[in-house]
Amino acid sequence: MVSVEHFSNSENTLAFPANSVVFRQGEPGETMYAVQSGQIQIEHDGKTIALLGPGSIFGEMALIDGSPRSATAIAVTNSELVQVDKYHFQFLVHEAPTFATRVMQTLSERLRSADELID
Repeated sequence: MVSVEHFSNSENTLAFPANSVVFRQGEPGETMYAVQSGQIQIEHDGKTIALLGPGSIFGEMALIDGSPRSATAIAVTNSELVQVDKYHFQFLVHEAPTFATRVMQTLSERLRSADELID
């Protein structure tokens, strides 16, 4: 999980009440999120594929490659999320190499999980 310390100076903390949608599959994605508190459920085609807690990141794929959101994100509990736009993402990658490493690890874990579903 990416440490929320990387985002501690962010002014982009958003509150999502329980059962609210953060974003929907197919929407444009110009930001990613870090979970500061609460739980976020990730769904693909209506099927739950992940439950994320504090320190987790999500939404990074659409931010990186400019594609529409590949999944829907829903706040399971009252949640605080730090929103990171492309400018701040690039800044963090440049200034905090450990952040970039954790993003790559997250992407690798998700790719490996997808591979296991295929096998």
